[in-house]
Amino acid sequence: MWTVFRDNQDFSKPRRVAAGAMLTALALALSYTERFIPLQLLIPLPGVKLGLANLVTLFVLYFWGAGQALGILVLRCFFGAVFGGGITGLLFSLTGGLLALGAMTLARRIPGLSIYGVSILGAAAHNIGQIAAAVLLMHSVYVAAYLPWLLLVSLLTGSLMAAGAAGCFRGLLAAGFRPRKLRKL
Repeated sequence: MWTVFRDNQDFSKPRRVAAGAMLTALALALSYTERFIPLQLLIPLPGVKLGLANLVTLFVLYFWGAGQALGILVLRCFFGAVFGGGITGLLFSLTGGLLALGAMTLARRIPGLSIYGVSILGAAAHNIGQIAAAVLLMHSVYVAAYLPWLLLVSLLTGSLMAAGAAGCFRGLLAAGFRPRKLRKL
């Protein structure tokens, strides 16, 4: 598998498709796996998740760019809905995911902002997107009262995912894999 990712500058189309499929599958597996992590025992708020699939999004954003990250994100959301999220799950994951990716793409361009800042902003944007979807679906603005709590949680979850991504990135850099314009981790 490593050889598919190693020479990221000289990707042929079949290698790009294979790598994208593997990363999409990894994001789906991480998203499914986090359902079994009882985070509500520590943070008693319904629906709170770590956002493990964001590790893949961060990797693709930093190492391949926003276009590829968008493709993998949309595929992950779609297949996640097909395999168990339903149309409502698709709406929630797409609104949160697209807003998060947009925020992380813009935040990545801010000089001096580390992966921690990018990840935390992405987690916060994801929660804002999901609350917006809930307001639309439930036809009630009262759902937005839940947002401040989710934004506090996004400080924790964004930091944890950034720490995981930074560790993975250091390993990839040590192994000779080079990203597009990597800034401070």
